[in-house]
Amino acid sequence: MKLDLKHVAQEPSAVLPFDFELDLSQVEWNGIRPFSHSIHVEGRVRNMAGAMLLNARLGSVLSLVCDRCARPFEREKAVEYETLLAMELANEESDDIVLLDKDGVLELDGLMQEIFLLEMDTKNLCSEDCKGLCSGCGVDLNREPCRCKKEIDPRLAKLAQLLEDQGSKE
Repeated sequence: MKLDLKHVAQEPSAVLPFDFELDLSQVEWNGIRPFSHSIHVEGRVRNMAGAMLLNARLGSVLSLVCDRCARPFEREKAVEYETLLAMELANEESDDIVLLDKDGVLELDGLMQEIFLLEMDTKNLCSEDCKGLCSGCGVDLNREPCRCKKEIDPRLAKLAQLLEDQGSKE
């Protein structure tokens, strides 16, 4: 989606709202395609005393895989974004200001895609208390207990053997 912002830049207190769906279904993130649902983007550009301010809210439901137990799950993701827009910059460098093209047009799809991807979590858990998989037997510890035979600390092996021997005599 392209926004023509020439009239917003020239008219004090002008507002240009936008509302669209962003399709990222072909984007791969950490080996999966979490964007099975489109990303809803809504917001507005306002001229505030000669400065253009872009406010946006992005939201979607992500299809993820838990990093601990490897189960698929879905989670809502919402991102709030605000930045200044400019037709030109005096020093040509600013990380806080988005520059419009020479015709006063803003390519919103690319900017919103970048913002949403930068806000993606690096670790995805199905729940905060997910126990994950057992490193020995591979069982999902959220659903059943570990099947591994507990290893005995070599320093206590003699004591364990003594307890075993005493248990077999009774």
